[in-house]
Amino acid sequence: MTVLGTQPYVLRNDMDGIAYLTLNRGQQYNPLSLKMMQTLNEKVVEVSLDKTIKVVVIKGDGKGFCAGHDLKEMHAHREHGWLTGLFNECNLLMKNIMDSPKPFIAQVHGIATAAGCQLVSVCDLAIASDNTRFALPGVNIGLFCSTPAVAVARNISRKHALEMLLTGNMINAVTALSWGLVNAVVPEEDLPQSVFDLASNIKEKSAQVIALGKKTFYQQINTDLPNAYGLAADAMVCNMFLDDNQEGIDAFLNKRPPVWKNH
Repeated sequence: MTVLGTQPYVLRNDMDGIAYLTLNRGQQYNPLSLKMMQTLNEKVVEVSLDKTIKVVVIKGDGKGFCAGHDLKEMHAHREHGWLTGLFNECNLLMKNIMDSPKPFIAQVHGIATAAGCQLVSVCDLAIASDNTRFALPGVNIGLFCSTPAVAVARNISRKHALEMLLTGNMINAVTALSWGLVNAVVPEEDLPQSVFDLASNIKEKSAQVIALGKKTFYQQINTDLPNAYGLAADAMVCNMFLDDNQEGIDAFLNKRPPVWKNH
């Protein structure tokens, strides 16, 4: 019998340019304990630097994607310094996913609540199975989901975000789709293939162009309109001087498939 504490917190499995990072505490709905976040953070940095990886998928083992922070651990460490370190680690994890040059896809099933919902929100794309439920339920236990709200409120409207935050109620996958929290909802049995198909589509593009485009998207989306256009224009100019831009335009004009140099 395998002792839980001896199992890796996060499993990495690569498949033809796609890295799958699996939260590996399925018996507990994959809580984001300090060790889980530290390990996931290490994996995020690792795949971000790996030139063989084009797309990253984050998923959860067991019955659900992620139930958020480990409340037992937090309750046992009611110390200002320790709790500050915990949330700093969480913030760093979310920032590293956004700052990564690789596109991240959340493969979501079961539940994604609190910081687990935040993890879905911070991924660039998300596909959920039709049985998935989402919530920011901290208010129900006297701990408002303030840090999860940062990412969630940048995916959905303020009123929908506040509805989740103020009520703590679960929303189903169809509602999550209509609110913009996920890109697609599919039958549970189709979830792995749907995520693989999306990742396979993206990995055929130029990694160089994707990296610049992702960086620019997040820079411009979080600033005012004049600055956003300025950032975007500068990025377009830089993009024109990338090797793969020349190849892409030449391929288009000559009606042939591009052969990316930075793939």
